[in-house]
Amino acid sequence: MNRQPQPRYDALSQIFHWVTAIVVTIAFILGPGGFGRLMRQGVDPATRSDIVWHESLGILVLALTLLRLVWLALRPAAPRIEMAGWMHLGSKLMHLALWALLLALPVTALLTLGGEGHPLTLLGGVRVDRMPLIAESGIAKLADWGEVHGFLGDAIMWLAGLHAAAALFHQWVLKDGVLATMLPWGGRR
Repeated sequence: MNRQPQPRYDALSQIFHWVTAIVVTIAFILGPGGFGRLMRQGVDPATRSDIVWHESLGILVLALTLLRLVWLALRPAAPRIEMAGWMHLGSKLMHLALWALLLALPVTALLTLGGEGHPLTLLGGVRVDRMPLIAESGIAKLADWGEVHGFLGDAIMWLAGLHAAAALFHQWVLKDGVLATMLPWGGRR
């Protein structure tokens, strides 16, 4: 694998990036408000398409993130664009925060479901009624994981918005080609 910096991200990195962005956004939109309240009222999550889609997309986010991490170790080197040191630092911190949230959101969802004894309901009728390893773990009772999950869901959307705004700033104000490195149709630097 070529580890020299390339002018653009490779096609697989671009696909992972944009598919993840779309899936996270749809999962956020479909995030069931008051999920815990519904469950305590006896609502079967399998009867709510928003919950089934939200949970299925959450598992997809986890799978995509793990695959992306593997690809990150194998892919060609990322493009390097000249910019101020503080911008490089800000970029690295933003990416680190987004990666952490992409991992933490599905984990906190599983902690919520397993810790509160709720089933995981997925597309295709897949259902995991009990998650004893989670339910019986000490970490399941350390926090209200549903609240943590909701907070992190809001946080990833805010950070993704800032990430997109920074890319647009680079494109339209700095005109340094940062956005073009991740666009599938290319573009000139």
